[in-house]
Amino acid sequence: MKAVVFRDPATRAEVADVTLAAPRAGEVRVKIAAAGVCHSDLHVKRGEWDAPAPMVMGHEGSGVVVELGEGVTSLAVGDHVVLSWVPPCGECRYCQQGHEARCQKVATVVAPKGVLFDGTSRLTLGDEQIHHYLGVSSFAEEVVVPASGAIKVRDDAPLDVIAVVGCAVATGVGAVLNTAAVEPGSTVAVIGCGGVGLNVVQGAKLAGAERIIAIDVVPEKTHMAVQFGATDRIDASERDAVEQLFELIPDGVDYAFDAIGRTITTEQSIRMLGLGGASVIVGLPPTGAKASFEPLVLAEADQRILGSNYGSVRPSIDIPALVDRYMDGQLLLDPLISGRRPLDEAAEALDDLETGGVLRTLLIP
Repeated sequence: MKAVVFRDPATRAEVADVTLAAPRAGEVRVKIAAAGVCHSDLHVKRGEWDAPAPMVMGHEGSGVVVELGEGVTSLAVGDHVVLSWVPPCGECRYCQQGHEARCQKVATVVAPKGVLFDGTSRLTLGDEQIHHYLGVSSFAEEVVVPASGAIKVRDDAPLDVIAVVGCAVATGVGAVLNTAAVEPGSTVAVIGCGGVGLNVVQGAKLAGAERIIAIDVVPEKTHMAVQFGATDRIDASERDAVEQLFELIPDGVDYAFDAIGRTITTEQSIRMLGLGGASVIVGLPPTGAKASFEPLVLAEADQRILGSNYGSVRPSIDIPALVDRYMDGQLLLDPLISGRRPLDEAAEALDDLETGGVLRTLLIP
């Protein structure tokens, strides 16, 4: 099959003919309908994260189940699925407690080693083993994934749109509803109005937030945020975003979401808080990045700093629910998609994302 293989930051990702082995016990094979190009893929391209290479890129996608491994009873051939880059093992203490986004096996085996649950890969290029990316590798015509990472959704949802639910939507909306548990009437600031940030905005709208302040250095993105539910906009290219926020909300906000993940934006999110406020770190920084804050101020103001991995979702529950909300008109997905490219243009899609001019490009095998 065709797949996008990444080797190192100095080498452009290229489409190659990769062999995909059959699914083993507890796994399924999925024909990809669409794969989203995300900033996490960009971190890999830039060499900002430690990622095993060579690898087939991509961690956001949708498709149709075409083969079942031994023992799989939760899915059937022909099922429409959204791929989850956290396929819960169901066995570790975090999964047993219902905190599936913290799955220990994903964190210690699947993600860092570029393999599936049994510690091996299903991907080869000639005699060379190729690694999986976050247990998905969706920049390909097909994937083999753990059955828990292929989430069955309703058949009438358009597969070439709901691909974005598997990362951008689950991460952004989940950060609001699950990680922060934003209350109705709250004030919310969202730093960064890209694919994830816009979903934080619409998550805050779903939660019933009274004020939702969209912040970005690109004015067009904050204008788009209004479509997703923002009540106020801040152009961070003009002057300090924190100063502008306190002009709008003199007491500070109840929740500030950093949907970018740079040191400066993390520090800004903490400085924007009012009494009892929570800063929620959603965007992921390069490995080794460090931010600072004043612990005394945090303690005296009864504030919190929360990390949000994958929106603290339970994939099998939250992903179908998010698709339902889209189909019911409660969530916007179509405006998130800036364009579609064939798989052969994956490198160009990554370039588009790096310029900051697109939200989500979908690769269509």
